[in-house]
This record gives sequence, C-alpha cells and structure tokens, in this order.
Amino acid sequence: MPIANAVREALASSSMIRKMFEEGNELRKQYGAERVFDFSIGNPDLEPPPAFHRVFTALAEEDKRGSHGYMPNAGFPDVREILAKKASAEQACEVPPSHIIMSVGAAGGLNVVFKSILNPGDEVIVSRPYFMEYRSYVENHGGKLVEVESRPDFNLDIGAIGGALSAKTAALLINSPHNPSGRVYPAGDIQALAALLRGHGEKTGRLPYLVSDEPYREIVYGGIRVPPVLSAYEESIVVTSYSKSLSLPGERIGYIAAGPGVSGEEELLGALIYATRVLGFVNAPALMQRIVARLTEERVAVEVYAGRREAFKEVLDNAGIEYAEPDGAFYLFCKVPLCGDPVPPGGSKTARVPARDLAFSACLKKHLILGVPGSSFGAPGWIRFAYCVDEGVIRASAPAFKEAASEWRS
Repeated sequence: MPIANAVREALASSSMIRKMFEEGNELRKQYGAERVFDFSIGNPDLEPPPAFHRVFTALAEEDKRGSHGYMPNAGFPDVREILAKKASAEQACEVPPSHIIMSVGAAGGLNVVFKSILNPGDEVIVSRPYFMEYRSYVENHGGKLVEVESRPDFNLDIGAIGGALSAKTAALLINSPHNPSGRVYPAGDIQALAALLRGHGEKTGRLPYLVSDEPYREIVYGGIRVPPVLSAYEESIVVTSYSKSLSLPGERIGYIAAGPGVSGEEELLGALIYATRVLGFVNAPALMQRIVARLTEERVAVEVYAGRREAFKEVLDNAGIEYAEPDGAFYLFCKVPLCGDPVPPGGSKTARVPARDLAFSACLKKHLILGVPGSSFGAPGWIRFAYCVDEGVIRASAPAFKEAASEWRS
C-alpha cells in the first residue's frame, strides 16, 4: 500500500542535519573517529549537572505509589506550580500555574500549540534562517509557513514581518537564542513586534499570537540576557525544553507557558490540554516532570560552551572563514567563502548563489569536516557548525579547515 503523498515528499527532502549525521557515522567507520570532525548535529555532549543524577536516583528509589501512573494531561499540579514561578521570573510577569502545560520537549510543545490555534490555511510567519522542522510542525496542522528575510545581522526585520502580515496570519514564530545564528533578539525588537502585532489586530480584528521557541534561553554568553516575551505582548506563548539547558534531549521534557494576559484564556488552555492528549502524547513523562521541578536552579556548564566558541572562532579566523558572532546557543553560522565562481547578473560576489553552500559542504567533507548547509535553514550561502563537541576535536580540526578553505578558494 502507498504511503501518504505529503510524507513521501517530505522523505525526499528529509532533514539535512540527520543526513550529515549519518554520513559522519559512515566516515568514522571508514577513517576512524579521531580523524572525523563532525559538527553537524546539535546533540549536547555535556553531561547533565551532578544534581540531576542525585535527584534521578532518589526519585527512582522512592517507589512512591502512583509515581508512574497517569496524571492530569497538563502535568502534575505541584510541578506546574514550581515551573510557573520559574517562568514568572524569566518572563517578568506573574504566570499562573494553570498557564503551564507540561510537554514532550519543545518540538512536542510547538505541535500542541499549532494544533490548538491553526485552522486550515492559516499562516505562521517565520524569519529566515530558521530551524527547518518548523515547516512540518505548521503543516502538520493545516497551516502554511510564510518566510520573511531577517536583517543582515540576523536580527528581526520588523518591516519585512509587517509586510507579511495578512488576515490569515495566526501567529509569528520566533526563536531566541536563535538556531542557527546564535542571535539573541534585543528587547527593543520584541517591543516593536508587540506594537506591530497590536496594530495589525486593530486593523483586522485578529490579534496574531507571538510564539517564542526558547530551548536555548539559558545558554548565553557575556552577560547577555534573553528579553521576556510574555510580559511584552499579551497574546504570547512560550515553548521551551530541558534538552539543552540540562542536556536531556533524549528525555523529551519541556513545557508551554501561555501569557497571563492572553485573551480567551480558558478556551486556549483547554485547547492546549486537549491537543496534548489527542496528539498521542497524553502527558509529558512523569519521572522527568518530577525531576526538572527539583532542578530549577541548575543548568549545564555554559562556560564550557563559551570556551569552545572561542576555540572555534580561532580555527575559523585562521582559515579565513567569516561567521556571525553568536550571543547564545552552540552554533557558528558561517559565510561560504568567495571563490572563482562568476558574479550573478546584475549582482555582486556577495549575492546568494544557490547550491554554493552545498558545494562547500562537499569540499569540507573531502577533508572529513561535517557541517550543515545553510539552504537547510532557508539561507543559501551559509553553513552551520555545532560546537557541542569536545574542544580537542575543535582544535584538531584547524589544519583540515585551512586545507579545505584553501582548496575551495583555488
């Protein structure tokens, strides 16, 4: 029997990140792990904080009756109360426990949100570059992803977003700290977005939601703070997870926080709980809920990522590869170096050339370096390297980067 057409099309253009990761496995078999420099997938290599293991062991040995049974679909009430306090501190407003819905990671949370708010044909605006699976999350629920350009520094282009707003706009989706650029959107941009969306609502009678995907919130550098969204705009929803901040990507635990001023709150919260159930999640993992509630002051050693960022910048500088300076997360988004290819008609050598990033990725692979082409994020001409790998691997890659860059330019 045939599979669904939409799934067949999706398989044909499946995730480049996963493809590169699988190619890395093959290269390791062929050349040995120590000779392959795999910066393709954002899989945190740091272990969870020591407190995680202590809490995990204590709760596993507790053997309390009902610990592993069903709970309300939104999660354990005591867990939601604790995480509401955490969200309130981060978002500079009072988030009620009833506005916290425990989720199966941020990906599960985003699907719950879009299931809850989208009608067929509704549009969700996102700025390029963006995490490529956003498109699937929106299309899963009958929506259409509308892409707009970001500014050259990868901050939000408020004018471009305003030009994309329409009567069909259900939501604007942002991600800060940003994957792949590492950008943290400044508070002024969040305030400008809020004003833009309010104005659009006054004209059309429909206030779009502002959905903020924040799994990297606690991985930032140099004293940078991620500005709050829930206190900036009343129709806002934050989705987050512990995949990065506690290095628990395989445990699939996160939460949704709806803004305290959201309109029709009872109906929205009911929809989020309903969607959690009918999408097959039923509830977030019981043990992980109880663990993260006890770790609200814990996070991975961000200073280790900061050191790796500096080491990788040095490697790229020596190879003559330009990059966007990341404010947070653990990615370096790099410009594909210029080479001897022709200037596009009516353009300059800095103009985007389709497939240049794919060709550069292939050149790097010859030198056993793996990164993800920017076209996978809607940004041809760029390439992403994840530095959630040992610093020794980063430094050992320096000769390979120099050789690859030299070969590319020649």
